[in-house]
Amino acid sequence: MNTTRTPLSGRNGILTLIASNWVFVLVLVAVLALLGLLSYPFVKQDYRPGELPSVLIGKPWPDMALPQLGSKAADGEPIGPAQLRGKARLVNVWASWCPVCADEQPALIELGKTLRAQGRADQLISINYKDKTSDATAWLRRHGNPFATTLVDADGRMGIELGVYGAPETFLIDAQGIIVWKHAGEITPDRIASEILPRLGAKP
Repeated sequence: MNTTRTPLSGRNGILTLIASNWVFVLVLVAVLALLGLLSYPFVKQDYRPGELPSVLIGKPWPDMALPQLGSKAADGEPIGPAQLRGKARLVNVWASWCPVCADEQPALIELGKTLRAQGRADQLISINYKDKTSDATAWLRRHGNPFATTLVDADGRMGIELGVYGAPETFLIDAQGIIVWKHAGEITPDRIASEILPRLGAKP
């Protein structure tokens, strides 16, 4: 009669099997919990693709003045938060090296036309991000310039203050200069009509 015992036979073997299964279950639960925490911002009811959670929401626009590129302002002086207060404004971050920015520009051109028709042209401005002046100027000439002014962030310092991941990104600040909205990626006509124009106090 064969009395050879397998590794899992007997009382000790059964306890070993139960213990190993519990370890597996605990590891699985921990992994699922971690995935749940990481995915929480993306499954919230009010989440919209492109809208990034940002610690800057509810905070003042960074206290940094930037020079202007092709400014329509009379003096062309650097613009900081003091000059931006008084009206809600959309600030679009773009670059000539950014292919998505070119795809987005037609929607911003139409937004600019809508705002100009309502006397709100100065509510749309932009920041040219980590770019060469000559390239940025040529890009606006080629793709059109809907912005009341374009600020220059050549070294990316403002981008660091704003937590910019890349271009395009878009921010909306209220009349008190508080950041109230941030979007990463291309701005679409639907988003302009449903989310941006109402925040600017403009009509479609």
